[in-house]
Amino acid sequence: MTRRITAGFDGSEESRAALGWAAREAVRRGLALRVVHAWRFEPYEAVEASDPDTEAAWVRDMLAEAARAVTARHPGLDVSTDVLAGETVEALVASAAQAEMLVLGSRGHGTLVGFLLGSVGQQVIAATERPVVLVRAGDEPAAEAAGREIVVGQQGEPEDSAAALRFAFETAAARGATVRAVRAWTLPPVFAYSPGSLKLLDENGGLEPYEKKSLSAALRPWRERFPDVPVVEHVEMGSAGQVLLSVAGQAQLMVVGRRAHRTAVGARIGSVAHGVLHHAHCPVAVVPHD
Repeated sequence: MTRRITAGFDGSEESRAALGWAAREAVRRGLALRVVHAWRFEPYEAVEASDPDTEAAWVRDMLAEAARAVTARHPGLDVSTDVLAGETVEALVASAAQAEMLVLGSRGHGTLVGFLLGSVGQQVIAATERPVVLVRAGDEPAAEAAGREIVVGQQGEPEDSAAALRFAFETAAARGATVRAVRAWTLPPVFAYSPGSLKLLDENGGLEPYEKKSLSAALRPWRERFPDVPVVEHVEMGSAGQVLLSVAGQAQLMVVGRRAHRTAVGARIGSVAHGVLHHAHCPVAVVPHD
């Protein structure tokens, strides 16, 4: 199967920005691009003689026009289009399963995903096993200029952030960018530590040196795999979301991991990913844990 990036498109400014981002990334990575629209027939009273065939034709024409615009900018790019019939969440999740990543438009500061209403965007992110990149309207190629970093959050043990780190280093390698790896830490209650943990912290000189060593250990295999990618190690006291957003102004892309949380009211993607998606002005990649 051809390796590809899939972009959701509905004609909105957010989805146009997402399509542009996806096309540039496909060119950099040498991948094909698939442009999709999740659709099911909804009769419109204001449109005379509205029927499934007519509406499907409108959608196909919209996608074809978008594909032509992309190939005009990137003549060598392999671009295909598909209308995904059925429920939006299930259709996009199934589409993402066949791709390296799914790219969607995002409004931020409110509705999570521009062309998906309500909680649908969150459900897509929580349900898919592939990275999902959210791009805002107005995103431009200039934002990917040299000097702007790929910022990635790292927390827990090395394996906890392995997928997010891999995505960040692959993206940085394709763009010739620097990776800024961010590890945030807070002062936990003393009773949360076992005597053995306290002894380990003492041997490492305290909490901050311990966190720095933990970050370095998590980065070691990726530094070895991508020796040409410059890396900045950033350890700061504070909540993970706040620390990541404090360096977002330097970022051309933010990368956060996620472990979906299932609750009685549906899937949740975690407070860090949720906060970054709402407030970071650059594109955000949400990468599921391996």
